[in-house]
Amino acid sequence: MRIIRHQTTDGSIQYAALQPNGTARRIEGDILSDFLVTDETVTPGKLLAPIQPTAILCIGLNYRKHAEESNAAIPQYPVLFMKSPGAVQNPGDDIVLPRHLQSDEVDYECELAVVIGKACRNVSKANALDYVLGYTCANDVSARDWQIKRGGGQWCRGKTFDTFAPLGPCLVLKDEIPDPNTLRIQTILNGRSMQDWNTNDMIFDVPTLIEFLSGSTTLLPGTVILTGTPQGVGAAMKPPGFLQPGDTVTIEIEKIGALTNPVVAEA
Repeated sequence: MRIIRHQTTDGSIQYAALQPNGTARRIEGDILSDFLVTDETVTPGKLLAPIQPTAILCIGLNYRKHAEESNAAIPQYPVLFMKSPGAVQNPGDDIVLPRHLQSDEVDYECELAVVIGKACRNVSKANALDYVLGYTCANDVSARDWQIKRGGGQWCRGKTFDTFAPLGPCLVLKDEIPDPNTLRIQTILNGRSMQDWNTNDMIFDVPTLIEFLSGSTTLLPGTVILTGTPQGVGAAMKPPGFLQPGDTVTIEIEKIGALTNPVVAEA
């Protein structure tokens, strides 16, 4: 099942299930607990990020080729950082380059996002996917200057500016993606392919990440896990290439769809 979150013409926010014939049916209830796909056909309004995360847990250096291009050693354990839920951006809305707290090195990162559907703690790799609701596309937008040079050794400042976590366009429930580590994943910038790889290159696969993140730690329903990015980021180009006002960046993942956002400078 493919689920969207949208704003209706009267301003209310609803979920709907996309149908094979291109229509959408209204969903009743809470997608993080009990919900029902009704027979009521709806015309989706403005498309929103498919989930309002309770937390955004992010994994760095989780693709072998990306670690190589970053001249970084393969990590022994997953490298964890966080984004604020306030960084979430909708499909089609602007990625805003910071100007009040200036950044001139804002980068794209295509990532598979995992949405936790049931509270879990100390789960094993063998049953980790039982706690997954579904998957969506994410762009781990990153201000490299604040991440690396000015962050005091912590990545969060460079990773959690407003609009730095676009999600969408839909939430694909796990029954449609039985193995999340077999998916083609891409970034397309202004029509040019920048990243084009496969989630099978993850150092720590999705079940391993859930096992690690739930260790002695409760993952609440609605937790979003960003699982890392493959090689091809702008910071690794020679010379480096960063996002500019007027750019359009698309994250595309097999079996999920395409998440597109324009880029603007902060007013």
